[in-house]
Amino acid sequence: MMQKITRRKFVSTSSRMAATGIIVGRFACGKSTAARPEVAESRPSGMKLSLSVRVAETMSSKDKSTMSLEQLIRLAKDNGYQALCMRASQAGIQTPQDVVRELSGKIRAAGLRVSMVTGDTAIPRNDQQGPECLRNITPYLDLAETFGADLIRVCMKKDQDIRWAQKACDEARERDVRLAHQSHCASLFETVEGSLRVLKKVKRQNFGIIYEPANWMLAGQDYDYHAIRKLEPYLFNVYVQNHHPNPESPIKAKTWTRGEVGFDPIGLWDEGGVNFQDVFTGLQDLHYSGYVTVHQAFANVMPIQEAVSRSGVYLKPLLEMAARPQ
Repeated sequence: MMQKITRRKFVSTSSRMAATGIIVGRFACGKSTAARPEVAESRPSGMKLSLSVRVAETMSSKDKSTMSLEQLIRLAKDNGYQALCMRASQAGIQTPQDVVRELSGKIRAAGLRVSMVTGDTAIPRNDQQGPECLRNITPYLDLAETFGADLIRVCMKKDQDIRWAQKACDEARERDVRLAHQSHCASLFETVEGSLRVLKKVKRQNFGIIYEPANWMLAGQDYDYHAIRKLEPYLFNVYVQNHHPNPESPIKAKTWTRGEVGFDPIGLWDEGGVNFQDVFTGLQDLHYSGYVTVHQAFANVMPIQEAVSRSGVYLKPLLEMAARPQ
């Protein structure tokens, strides 16, 4: 009699195959053989441009948006973005499933994908409640599945969160979903070496990093070409925003390494902040082929529509440069 193979048993077998080298590099550099065909079949090659719904949030607020999702969809489409990065200010684990399905349908109907989901507001606030997502990852997986996404942003503050990250990754693996942590001030990922230490300790193929150079710059880290090379094979996503360090600014970033660091938000195209030429040289060297997401809070800083348009215009040549054979 033929034994029935359950999905859990199949995933377990696949995991063992991966350990012996049959499945190689499945989650590296933003790539995943997602179980959901709509995610895997139509994913274009090369780096893709994504727009975070963060662009319509203010610097101080992570839970409210100044634009509707319909407006953000149109903004992304009109400016050549290929995906939206969803956050709880638009839809999260608190949102009824029928509403999430409706929003997901609108995104797909516009020809866009969802590059990643951040399921609650504590994660981007990076507060003590942020790591709670790892204690119960199931609703976050449900959210990602409804949006057709295979990547979830998480938060870690203490070494005690490592074992919970491992457990969450094991559950996520059964649904072919990856988890990633942003290079973020005042977290276990504030420094390059600290990030690598945690990534190695979690030791899960579906756990990686969202590389975001502006935060590392504020924390006094080398974020350039050499740092990016160290991230292989953990690089799952790239966020871009830009800050000009300014000790006199009323806007402060809290860091563990340097205390409070003042900065002024500036456009990606402005000088005096991140050296994006170095960033994309590093991404090219790593053959990164995932999403590059504009992740800057423009509300109350500069006109959102103009900033999204100029960001896209600025980034597209850099993406094309990085896609050229070396």
